[in-house]
Amino acid sequence: MGKPTGFLEFTRELPGKADPGQRTQHYKEFVERYSEPKLNTQAARCMNCGVPFCHSGCPLGNVIPEFNDAVYKKDWQDAYDILTSTNNFPEFTGRICPAPCESACVLGINQPPVAIEEIERHIIEIAFDKGLVQAKTPRVRTGKKVAVIGSGPAGLAAAAQLNYAGHQVTVFERDDAPGGLLRYGIPDFKLEKWVVERRIKLMEEEGVSFQCNANVGVNVSVNDLLREYNAIVLAGGSTIPRDLNIPGRELKGVHFAMDFLKQQNKRVSNRPVEGDDIWATDKNVVVIGGGDTGSDCVGTSNRHGAKSVTQLELLPKPPGERTPYMPWPTYPMVLKTSSSHEEGADRKWAIATKEFIGDGKGNLKALKLVDLQWSLGQDGKPGGFTEVPGSEREVPCELALLAMGFVHPQHTGMLDDLGVEKDERGNVKATEKAYQTSIPKVFAAGDMRRGQSLVVWAISEGRECARKVDEFLMGVSQLESKDHSLQAMAI
Repeated sequence: MGKPTGFLEFTRELPGKADPGQRTQHYKEFVERYSEPKLNTQAARCMNCGVPFCHSGCPLGNVIPEFNDAVYKKDWQDAYDILTSTNNFPEFTGRICPAPCESACVLGINQPPVAIEEIERHIIEIAFDKGLVQAKTPRVRTGKKVAVIGSGPAGLAAAAQLNYAGHQVTVFERDDAPGGLLRYGIPDFKLEKWVVERRIKLMEEEGVSFQCNANVGVNVSVNDLLREYNAIVLAGGSTIPRDLNIPGRELKGVHFAMDFLKQQNKRVSNRPVEGDDIWATDKNVVVIGGGDTGSDCVGTSNRHGAKSVTQLELLPKPPGERTPYMPWPTYPMVLKTSSSHEEGADRKWAIATKEFIGDGKGNLKALKLVDLQWSLGQDGKPGGFTEVPGSEREVPCELALLAMGFVHPQHTGMLDDLGVEKDERGNVKATEKAYQTSIPKVFAAGDMRRGQSLVVWAISEGRECARKVDEFLMGVSQLESKDHSLQAMAI
């Protein structure tokens, strides 16, 4: 460890952010970088504890104490090598990961945890600045061809690893540009798209091919892929949103959150917007759903110049800190205030939406809401609920955004054409250890297999799935599991 007493001398400090009044005038990232001394002291806080629980908290198994030590010593090559031995895309996770590693940090038992996510972001950006990030091309090519369907974080991770193993990889993306959720699901103020494009360009230099506007099951034949490729990886997202089928659902002004977010991302990238424009400007906006997607809708609505922004959550308000039911090092379900919430939103909990109310001309004008009374189970989690008598009321709303999560991947087209088995939730059935579907040469990873989850889990799944595909093709894999230092057969 760089400084044995660092955790006693320094407290957690995060980089500065632009003032909310300024940053809502644009769609660029607004989190500053640490100064060199500040980065040094934040890395010094890592205790190099006997059992680093941060490893188990991270789905990728990042080797966190070691890269913190390298940062403290300003050994940027070593820090970069350690970080990328387990994580293909730290520039993504360093910006948009909820950092379960920090929840598991041993220092976090009685102090603020180490700022692992920010240190990760700084390592990769400094590595790019210093020219340490170079294209890695395989020493040999195997002659095997792999099709990866979907260019989100799971698909990109699988493609990168399989390419490092020497296979010829083609990524099929139904949108007009690669990136999946990273490009069209995450707002630019959290992840500017030059970051995505920088990584795509690097992967192309390494030998990965991308085919866009390639919707498998629509304009790309499933049977052709099965004939032409030695293996296929299904890495599409969980794209079917959870709906709210209550009276008035058909009114103009009720939209799925992802339709709203995707349109704005396309505008920022100067790409054509499909369908009717969805704007929050001068409207009373109500976001139904309290998760990250809902938070992204809040930030985007504020940038549109909404008259008001309200975010509703069905569940009761979470506690501000761990309770006896959330012991360390488990990931705590505590109240989170995102940067979008800092910019302005009226957050309300334990509320159900009963009806979308129209103006008689087919347009949304209000919502009918009701308060809920929740009971808590023996595990401290919310159990059942009842409506509070007399709490029904109407609130003005011209734009309602449904951000209640996603139920499963799209079945029509590719999945139905393939005929792969699905699990009870409608996801592609494939075990975590094998990632193999009911069709031996077809594998699945990410949200398509496990359901809606985190970007860091998608990268982990893509990496682990790639190793299983490599074993399937070659009998043995050069790609090690996440329990070891993962390095592919590349230079």
